[in-house]
Amino acid sequence: MTYNDILRRFRYAVDLSNSVILECFKLANQSVSQEQLHRFFKREIESGYKELSAELMNAFLDGLIIFTRGRQDNASQTVQRPQVALNNNVILKKIRIALELREDDMLNLLAAADFSISRSELSALFRKKGHKNYKECGDQLLRNFINGLTQHNRIKQNKVDND
Repeated sequence: MTYNDILRRFRYAVDLSNSVILECFKLANQSVSQEQLHRFFKREIESGYKELSAELMNAFLDGLIIFTRGRQDNASQTVQRPQVALNNNVILKKIRIALELREDDMLNLLAAADFSISRSELSALFRKKGHKNYKECGDQLLRNFINGLTQHNRIKQNKVDND
C-alpha cells in the first residue's frame, strides 16, 4: 500500500475532515495546502495525483497524536530521538497511540475484518526491529486493521443515528 492509500483509507475509517487533516500536518510543523491534500487523495491513475512522501506521512501521524492526545507537558525537556524509518509497523503503532487502542481493541478490530491474529503475534509487531520476536507488519494486516476500524466506526455511527 502507498502512503496515499493509507491516508485515504484512514481518513474514511475515522471520518476525518480535510480541516482536521490539515491541522494535523500543521501541528507537526508541516505546511500542506488544501490543493496538495486534494491531490494526495487522488488515485494514481487520476490526473493531478501527487505521491505522499514518507516524511509527510510521518508528520501527519505525529500531528494526529498531538491532535488527539495533546502535546507532552515536558516537551521542552525531552531528548530528540532519531527519526525511525517509516514502515507499516511504525504506522500501526502511531495509529494505536493516537486512537488510544489497547491490545484487546486491536484484536477486536482485526476480528471485525475477519483477520485472526494471536496476542503474541500482535505484540511482536510493536517490538523493536532486531528483537528476536519482532515481526514485520505486512500490507494485508495494515489494510485489514483499517478495514476493521472502518467497520467498527460505521456500526457505532449507525447506532447513534438510529437512537
